[in-house]
Amino acid sequence: MLENHNIFEGLKVVDMASFIAGPGAATMLSDFGAEVIKVEPPGTGDPHRFTYMVPPQPRSNDNYAWHLNNRNKRGMALDLKSPRALEILEKLVRWADVFIINFPQPVRQRLKLTYEDLSPWNERLIYADITGYGDDGPDADLPGFDITAYWARSGLLALTRDAGAPPTLPIAGSGDHATAMGLYGAIVTGLYRRELTGKGSYVTTSLLAEGIWSCAMSVQAALCDAKFYPLHDRKDPPNAVLNVYQTSDDHWLLIVVRNKDWAVFASAIGQPDLLLDSRFSSDATRAANAKSLTTILDGVFAGEPLVHWREVLDRARITFGIVRPPAEVIHDPQVLANDIIVPIEGAGQHMKLTIGNPLKIHGTVKVAAKRAPELGEHNDEVLKQLGFDDEQIDEFRTAGVIPNKWHVEELILANQV
Repeated sequence: MLENHNIFEGLKVVDMASFIAGPGAATMLSDFGAEVIKVEPPGTGDPHRFTYMVPPQPRSNDNYAWHLNNRNKRGMALDLKSPRALEILEKLVRWADVFIINFPQPVRQRLKLTYEDLSPWNERLIYADITGYGDDGPDADLPGFDITAYWARSGLLALTRDAGAPPTLPIAGSGDHATAMGLYGAIVTGLYRRELTGKGSYVTTSLLAEGIWSCAMSVQAALCDAKFYPLHDRKDPPNAVLNVYQTSDDHWLLIVVRNKDWAVFASAIGQPDLLLDSRFSSDATRAANAKSLTTILDGVFAGEPLVHWREVLDRARITFGIVRPPAEVIHDPQVLANDIIVPIEGAGQHMKLTIGNPLKIHGTVKVAAKRAPELGEHNDEVLKQLGFDDEQIDEFRTAGVIPNKWHVEELILANQV
């Protein structure tokens, strides 16, 4: 019975990916009860450990980015370039149900980490792969980040800007987190296929494919040789009642007024004369005179504070959204009521809450969030679980396959300073 249990309890995952997309998918599996081992190179580990320090990321004494994308995992530090690492790698693969990786293909081939290398050790393995630009084509081996592959190359960055403005950097990790959802879906589909066939599989997605999927309405239009509107100009939009307006207390409202609600909207905002104006008497004339209508609505919305407009629009049942900065999002009662923000244990002095993954499976529960691992924190524990004894573990340490305990502790201290 799975009622009120962790649905992936007993599922074993090796997370050998770096940054956000691959580890994010592993985190989602861990939220539903999977046992995840995070494998990093000795030294500095996953570079994502330090991205929270890089401008323009928000500055904090707590490593919020690391704990967000690697909670509920145990950590190993393993030098895959060492010949003896193969002994540990084989045991990890035989132990795992899911193996997640995002190394460039040439690196995987050099380290013998391809699906063809690993699947003979475990025919039930789900080998989950994340790339920048896909498995094939002239750019298959290029490194890809969400800002370059998901945003820039997909069409998204070209469209999400105002007319006359250059493209601007998107929010960090936004493409990665969307891609993590895609990889999670691929993994779960692979697991379902395994239930049907008894065999594992190679599942994959790319930042580019996920970006184009997010931009699919526009890319599909391009496939149909559609005529595109010019880039958005807030003061001269195609539709004045699908637009953003600033209130007297400097908040922004996004209004969505359907054609059938035009009369209700005009009356609700105290502008019944708009209904008598021939420029706005039909859908077609409102579109033709959108710039003039926008100028009028700018003046109307600037005359009252947000609290007034919320009450007016709610009463009239007009669809709208408040443009919220992150500092306000975290206090949104709707967010809190739906467990979108959840407690996390041990992640830092100020990091007491984190973002839950957006999936809810009724009848099951998620694991309570705990901090992400320090580099190599669980080396001995995991190696013993895999069947190695103290003498073998010491040999691995002497051979440099895993770091010395003192070195791990030194790195932990350095990261905390």
